[in-house]
Amino acid sequence: MKHTEIKTLGQLVKAGYQTKKIKDELRDNLRENIIAGKDSFKGVWGYEDSVIPELERAILSRHNINLLGLRGQAKTRLARLMVNLLDEWIPVVEGSEINDDPLKPMSRYALELIDEKGDDTPISWLHRDDRFFEKLATPDVTVADLIGDVDPIKAANLKLSYADDRVIHFGMIPRANRCIFVINELPDLQARIQVSLFNILQEGDIQIRGFKLRLPLDLQFIFTANPEDYTNRGSIVTPLKDRIGSQILTHYPDDIETARKITEQESKLDARQVESIYVPDLAKDLLEQISFEARESEYVDAKSGVSARTSITAFENLLSTAERRSLLNGGDHTMVRLSDFLGVIPSITGKIELVYEGEQEGADGVAGILIDDAVKSLFPKYFPKINKLERKDEATVYDELLHWFFQGEGFELMDDFTDEEYKRALDSIPALNQLIKEYQTDYNEKDVYFLKELLLWGLVSHKKLNKQRFTDGFEFKDLYSSFLKDI
Repeated sequence: MKHTEIKTLGQLVKAGYQTKKIKDELRDNLRENIIAGKDSFKGVWGYEDSVIPELERAILSRHNINLLGLRGQAKTRLARLMVNLLDEWIPVVEGSEINDDPLKPMSRYALELIDEKGDDTPISWLHRDDRFFEKLATPDVTVADLIGDVDPIKAANLKLSYADDRVIHFGMIPRANRCIFVINELPDLQARIQVSLFNILQEGDIQIRGFKLRLPLDLQFIFTANPEDYTNRGSIVTPLKDRIGSQILTHYPDDIETARKITEQESKLDARQVESIYVPDLAKDLLEQISFEARESEYVDAKSGVSARTSITAFENLLSTAERRSLLNGGDHTMVRLSDFLGVIPSITGKIELVYEGEQEGADGVAGILIDDAVKSLFPKYFPKINKLERKDEATVYDELLHWFFQGEGFELMDDFTDEEYKRALDSIPALNQLIKEYQTDYNEKDVYFLKELLLWGLVSHKKLNKQRFTDGFEFKDLYSSFLKDI
């Protein structure tokens, strides 16, 4: 018998429906997924050998869970994906505020309805997608919001005294009975509000304004918290931590490949951008490297973290920068250039917290430094390493290129160059072409021009060339030629 055909309590009993607690639902469905080799947390990258095994162990143990980690580490994403481990449909007493189980009713409404109608009690079906509740913990959250309170309007309409439990207005937690309930940023919740959760986590009952009310609520709690919050704003009170079965530490991606998967999956791109803009693999690596540099930078507050959203929004801005240039030039196709990375600076400045030294440099200055540091980190993967200390008479592979700049007046790359002008400009430096031929023989032809720019920017970051930004482009010059010519 399909669930859509079951409309009453009698039909439900006849169909042999067995009541199951939410933690058992999650556990049983996870067991089936593991046996079948099915990924329960599809689309979450980089946690395969760390966070996800711990999360699965917590679910198998029927624990309430605290996900502890810096911002942008997919904590809420993991919680939302747990919905897929619930049974697709569950029966509830029709009209119940707290999703009463027809076979184990709790509320006065459900008990009285079943007492009155018996097997004819109407039931409805709740889909798993509707069994996810989420609350952001803020200092203004009250016990009434979460647990409930006396409703004077209900008392007046029903002509009941405040001593009658029918005047209670249930809060979010009782209304989330038989559901997953997520409280984000738990330390931001005032200590007295955290205390109100003790009994729910331990015994499953609630207390409202002194009513002797025991509702064995059936909930899967998931909390998220940021370690920074423990010192900056609040903390999780010890007895509450004691009642949370498993605390799981999340982390940022360990490598660029994983970070790229996350960025490409989460970026919200227009189909026209995807079709008309070519992004070299090296550009994608460089974009991710910026976040890795930020997490290690002396200018950025490491305790605050650098969210994965930094790379996601930076990627969106990078494509938009190339798209805008192409539209201004009247073209319909273009490729990302290294100079387009100036367009990602607004995505970086809003997402990194600076320490004192960083404040002195300014947010835009720090973003520029991070881009240069990323170039410097990737440079040795493609070209011979430049040592910090070199003997003055020691020849290097870059001497011919540096000599070209010393002899010339400088080299300009304008922001509004068409693709043809851009390629022509980079092709006009013979020594640059020779270095690419020598060290990147088999490199993808479409990516060569980005690689040429990387070589120039890399020489700047190693203090071999000078790069200046003017209103509508970049100028690359020898470090000392202008000074010597003046002499």
